[in-house]
Amino acid sequence: MNSHGWYLVLVGAFALERLAELVVTTRNARWSFARGGVETGREHYPVMVAMHAAFLVAAPVEVIVADRPFLPWLGWPMLALAAASQALRWWCIASLGHHWNARVIVVPGAPLVRRGPYRWLRHPNYVAVVTELAVLPLVHTAWLTALVFSAANALVLRTRIRVENAALASAAASSPASPSPSPSVSRDAV
Repeated sequence: MNSHGWYLVLVGAFALERLAELVVTTRNARWSFARGGVETGREHYPVMVAMHAAFLVAAPVEVIVADRPFLPWLGWPMLALAAASQALRWWCIASLGHHWNARVIVVPGAPLVRRGPYRWLRHPNYVAVVTELAVLPLVHTAWLTALVFSAANALVLRTRIRVENAALASAAASSPASPSPSPSVSRDAV
């Protein structure tokens, strides 16, 4: 198998990971709604899903159509960063437990998670997403996909983070027992 074939396998693995996220999202949404969870930001969610799906198509299409080469000096470090982004994403999912979701669902009165990467970063899952969208295409020099989808993701995240922060602030304000959102904590997902 040539490097294009291996790249298709790699992107396929990332697509399977996204499907696993959807399974976790569905399970956690049921859990949250059963406890009075409130969803906000439904309007941007389909745009976000479409952008991520298009990304997983665009990267291999650019590699094949533009005959992008695998350059070891670039590809191997980008592969390591892509793997690190997945490790960070699943650390976020494990740290948030039932509260992790690709949708913005907040359970009123639930304490904010202050473990894992949320001890240090407000939106660590978005660090993983930004990294992945930049580096996965560059594993096989699909620089155009990296550029276009990084820009598109910045626009999506601008809305997403605003919606998420507002939902967390609203939940904290409506529940006197729960602390207000800390700048080092959030419930993020993509």
